[in-house]
Amino acid sequence: MPKMRIGTRESRLAVVQAQLLAAEIRRSCKGIEPELVTMKTTGDRILDRALDKIGGKGLFVKELDHALRENRSDVSVHSLKDVPMQVPEDLPLLGFSKREDARDVLVLQRGANSLDPLLPLGCSSARRALQLRELFPDMEVKSIRGNVLTRLQKLDQGEYGALVLAAAGLKRLGLSERISRYFSVEELLPAAGQGILAVQGRMGEDYSCLKSFFDQESAWCAQAERSFVTALGGGCSSPIAAYARLEQETGRLKLTGMYAGEGSSHYKKGQICGAKEEAQALGKELACSLLSFSK
Repeated sequence: MPKMRIGTRESRLAVVQAQLLAAEIRRSCKGIEPELVTMKTTGDRILDRALDKIGGKGLFVKELDHALRENRSDVSVHSLKDVPMQVPEDLPLLGFSKREDARDVLVLQRGANSLDPLLPLGCSSARRALQLRELFPDMEVKSIRGNVLTRLQKLDQGEYGALVLAAAGLKRLGLSERISRYFSVEELLPAAGQGILAVQGRMGEDYSCLKSFFDQESAWCAQAERSFVTALGGGCSSPIAAYARLEQETGRLKLTGMYAGEGSSHYKKGQICGAKEEAQALGKELACSLLSFSK
């Protein structure tokens, strides 16, 4: 039986996410057997420095790109928020999964009922840190690296008083019970693409059997959010956040974005609403309006 090899990071969450695609291949691609090809990426190896100091989120996809080019895998599955804004022309994004919960959440130490103000609040991005300092002005916000399970271990060992993580990852890992509080997207604006899985492949190959895994609403949201980040110089170390949703009553796309100049402790938020088919243009327009504010 022919195989479709799915490239993925070797973390438990990444494997679970790749297994979602594998299950769909078994349902929809008759006569094709999915096989996971796991690997450790540069971003997984370097854990003692912040991502923006070592090359950004692209470090989580570099090895997976190499595997595709060298025919060691047929597709890759990524958390969309980890995919650089500039995608290689020969390795296009084929489509996007239905979005899981896009919100960020607070996770306390196991058994705790409230935040310990004497211990730091752990998070992994400048985006979260900037917004958390506004929500918790009396707490130290400290960087934390590593996969979700490693971070939870550090939390429960007492290195942190709480963590802020993506709801999607905890839910996919079956760890919803660890969630102490959901932050609304108004309180803590998510990263562009948070909760969406991206499938990447090689240019010119037939991936038509994967179409049932892809979700058009997620595609519109992803286009708007990534266009916003790209227009702001996506991949830079400035805190940027973006969240789009389709308004069910009107069918129009509503995009909220956040931007702060590099090194600034102040940020600007804005919103725009328009036709879903104009998702990319909406992202660019909102970015331009926030850039003009910051000058």
